Parts: sequence; C-alpha cells; structure tokens
Amino acid sequence: MKRPIIGISIGDPSGIGPEIVAKAFNQEKIYKICKPLVIGDKDTMLQAMKFCNIQLAINVIAEPEDGKYVYGTIDMIDLNNVDINLLKIGKVQAMSGKSAFEILRAAILLALDRKIDAIATAPINKESLKAANIPYIGHTEILEDLTNTKNPLTMFQVKNLRVFFLTRHVSLRKACDTVTEKNVYEFILRCKDALEILRIHNPKIAVAGLNPHSGENGLFGYEEVDEIIPAITKAKELGINVIGPIPADSVFYLALNGEYDAVLSLYHDQGHIATKMVDFERTISITNNLPFLRTSVDHGTAFNIAGTGMAGELSMVEAIKLAALYAPYFMNPSGLPSLKE
Repeated sequence: MKRPIIGISIGDPSGIGPEIVAKAFNQEKIYKICKPLVIGDKDTMLQAMKFCNIQLAINVIAEPEDGKYVYGTIDMIDLNNVDINLLKIGKVQAMSGKSAFEILRAAILLALDRKIDAIATAPINKESLKAANIPYIGHTEILEDLTNTKNPLTMFQVKNLRVFFLTRHVSLRKACDTVTEKNVYEFILRCKDALEILRIHNPKIAVAGLNPHSGENGLFGYEEVDEIIPAITKAKELGINVIGPIPADSVFYLALNGEYDAVLSLYHDQGHIATKMVDFERTISITNNLPFLRTSVDHGTAFNIAGTGMAGELSMVEAIKLAALYAPYFMNPSGLPSLKE
C-alpha cells in the first residue's frame, strides 16, 4: 500500500512542538505507515533535538517528492524563519507567532497543491499569534480562512469514541444560545457526511443532552423539547440514523463502548472533558470538511516545560498515525470535499 506523505508542522518554536516532533521522528514505526515530512525551521529543530538528546540527520528538501523518508533522517522543508539567537523558549514572542503562522500556511499550500496527503499539526499559541498581529485565534480559524472553508467541523477521536462539537471557543452562555433547531439539524447532517468520508457508512449518531438528564421533559430546561428533539426528528425523516438527546453523563461512555459511532457534543467542554478523561494524550483532533485531511494534538504549547526535553510525544505520534490511517480516503478523489476556489 502506498505510504501517504504527512506534512507535520512544528507549531510555535517557543513551545514543545519542535521537541515532540523530534521525538516522534525518533520512532521507527511512523515510517512504516507514512512518509513523514517536517515543515518548519531547521535551527529550531536542531535545538529541539539537543533538548531531547536525539541525534537524527536533517535532509532539507525543496519539494515533498524529494524526500528519503527513511528512519534516522528527518526530511524537512525549511522556512528559515526563526533567529535562533533571539528565540525565547517558554515565552510568548511575536517572532514565534509569526513563524508558527508561516509554517502552517506553507503546510496548507502544499496540501492544496496535492503535494502532501494530509497535515498533522503541533500546537501554536494564541498569545504569540496576537503579539505578531496575526488576525486569527488559532489553527481552525487559519485553516478556515486560507482554504475558504465555511465553518470547519471539528471531531475528536480517542479509541472508539468520536465526538463532534456544535460550538468551539465561545462562552457557555453563547453556546447555550447556539443550541437551536436549525443549528443542531445542520450539524447532524454535517456529522453524517464527515463520518461517511471516513468510511463509516450509515453511522449511528447520538446527540448529547444540554441540561441535566436531558431536561426531564422541561423540568430542567426546555432546550431539549423546543430545539434538540425537533432537529433529531427532522434528521430522522431524511433517513439519518440519529438518536437522542442522550444525557451527557452517559452518552460518551456508551459511545466509547460501541453503542454509537459518534456523539454530537453541544458545547466545548462537554466533549473535551469526556474524551480527555478517556485518554488525555491519545485524544486527537480532526478538522473535517477542509479540502484535505488535518489532524492535531489536543494540547497546548506547554511553555512551562518547553526546552527541558520532558514533553511526551505520544499525542504527536497518534496524530501522525491517525492522519496516515485516514489519508487514503482523502487521496481518493471520490472521497474528497469539493475544493474551494
């Protein structure tokens, strides 16, 4: 089977991203499932390897097709956009925010040009982006704008549990206001389409309840009665295999044990807590309905341990593995979302 080329962005140079990427490349197993390609700054990677006491050769290439993709060598597209003498490890820095943005942009362009088959991203820092006057909150917003994709759909996967999110980074008050029949209905349809691309046919989707015990028929809130149930009923009329609302204190456990193929979480922390309690390091984020596949670690830049070599690479390895697993479905043109002009 053809090994997909996975472009791996190193994230914020001041954080743990370069270190966990270096540690991931120090594992021979990732070369068996994909052709891993680093996109970043060479000096930053050399420094990260020193932090981690890792000795790998760096092969700087101009095009992904030029890589060796053999264990012991890091094939890399070097943007040369960090002054290593000015880099402040573990600190918010405009230079790092600018570098992280440029690295992600380069990865996106390679994916759009079909030169790489998927992207796996290391963490970036919101404050560093702001310091660099980059007009985006984070990865998802950058991906959304640079690919001209409307409202990308985030999915978390850990073991057998897949979770979609109705809302992302908004207040809990605003998240509750977003739970409308229209929004829930549209997201059910989008979740179904995303799962189909991942070759999960006729997926069984559970919608989490918003209120305790899914509102108990209005005793603890009317969102389920007025908004969620009508949306589910409407989706069922289209033949979608959707059920709910299922109380949030049980729906994720049931999905983890195979009762459902995925859960639609109604707000950020509802689904984040559930997945990370299963396995924090193996919780991987997938951004759906982009013109290409993108996976990501689901942790931050960890400035408090950056530069120490202590950061664990498990989440980065899992993100690469998941990208390699699903990339063939996106490499097949019949499975690709339409490319935005």
